[in-house]
Amino acid sequence: MDSRHLRWKRMVSSSAAAPGGGPVSRVIVEPSSGIRGELTVPGDKSVSHRAVIFGSIAEGITRVSGFLFGEDNIRTMDAFRAMGVDIDADGASLTVKGVGLDGLMEPDDVIDAGNSGTTARLLMGLLAGQTFFSVITGDRSLRERPMGRVIRPLTAMGGAMAGRVENTLLPLAIMGRRLSGVEYSSPLASAQVKSAVLLAGLYADGDTTYTEPVKTRDHTERMLKAFGAPVSIDGNMVRISGRPTLAGTELVVPGDISSAAFFIVAALITPGSEILIRGVGINPTRTKIIDLLVRMGADIALLNRTTALPEPVADLRVRSSKLHGIDIGGEEMAGAIDEFPILCIAAAVADGKTTVTGASELRVKESDRIKAMAEGLTTLGVSVEERPDGVTIEGRQRLGGGSVKSYGDHRVAMSMIVAGLVSDGRIEVEDVSCIDISFPGFMDALKEVA
Repeated sequence: MDSRHLRWKRMVSSSAAAPGGGPVSRVIVEPSSGIRGELTVPGDKSVSHRAVIFGSIAEGITRVSGFLFGEDNIRTMDAFRAMGVDIDADGASLTVKGVGLDGLMEPDDVIDAGNSGTTARLLMGLLAGQTFFSVITGDRSLRERPMGRVIRPLTAMGGAMAGRVENTLLPLAIMGRRLSGVEYSSPLASAQVKSAVLLAGLYADGDTTYTEPVKTRDHTERMLKAFGAPVSIDGNMVRISGRPTLAGTELVVPGDISSAAFFIVAALITPGSEILIRGVGINPTRTKIIDLLVRMGADIALLNRTTALPEPVADLRVRSSKLHGIDIGGEEMAGAIDEFPILCIAAAVADGKTTVTGASELRVKESDRIKAMAEGLTTLGVSVEERPDGVTIEGRQRLGGGSVKSYGDHRVAMSMIVAGLVSDGRIEVEDVSCIDISFPGFMDALKEVA
């Protein structure tokens, strides 16, 4: 085996099961001599979720191109099919035959959100204002993730729901009823909580106002406008008027910048690399990862900027760069919360120290991402100080080898695979089947450019 190039071998164990059922798989990665070429990444996961949700409750046809057929988005699609929405899939395109705001039907079974927090939390907001009963559950990981943060504002709007552990965890029973608008100031920055409240606001009498402490991703606000909803935005405040008529439309889902981030960092840290990633969404509430990497010394250029309704898009040219450590505060991390694992890989090979603070939210993602990344990097010989709300990482030029765990977290798994490109020995990443949650075909795409 030529150690200059990326190699992997998938090993299947029949003695254990992956999060979605099926075998545990492992990938072995060895160093690469450079990342070169052009590629596209799958459609944005967040935009894909919302395209199905809003298309389903609009009147008329919504056509969606670039849809991400990852496990999480399929959970959302299946939920609306269970509520009577006709959704046709053709390649990366969807046709959603909307039933209008009041056209959803009571599902005849429990809605299983799998591992998708977005599916569960956004549906909670939507289902709170229906005229029927519903139940949402998820896999073992999702059933341990906090839901009280969504339940509290929905209850203030008149919502009626009951969940485990004092109404904070799934499974959750929702007794749909007529809601009233509310003025809600959120104590935490969460696009999912904001989206759930705004979706409930569509079914509420009067106006609903949501104020967040830090501006979070605004895909829901953009989607509301695209479907003709009366929404106004003033800084960190969003207001929606209840009971509007939404009209079906044409949507283009851009490439997911969170998926592109793995290739961006791979090219930055692997000497002799240059890649072009085409058609990536550059929504300003999502590009904090680029800002942070540029602060670390990254050579990233945004080319051919355009707008694909409802999101801005560009091609990203990335060249290998000598990175240096930086300090990242909570407000900055809120804008790159999904990119924390791959940012840790960049920090691990940067000169000097990188410190992340104010990011306790990472403890309750698909895994405890602070713990998962600190443990994995320590295994690879990196000096890491783990704290309740972040980490301090001492960079080094090359990483050691070893066996690391993904903890069933797709972003941790892909980040550790990227780490293998600059290791002195091979890195074995356990349980990579979870990658299909957001990036089916990730390993094939990386092999193409590595």
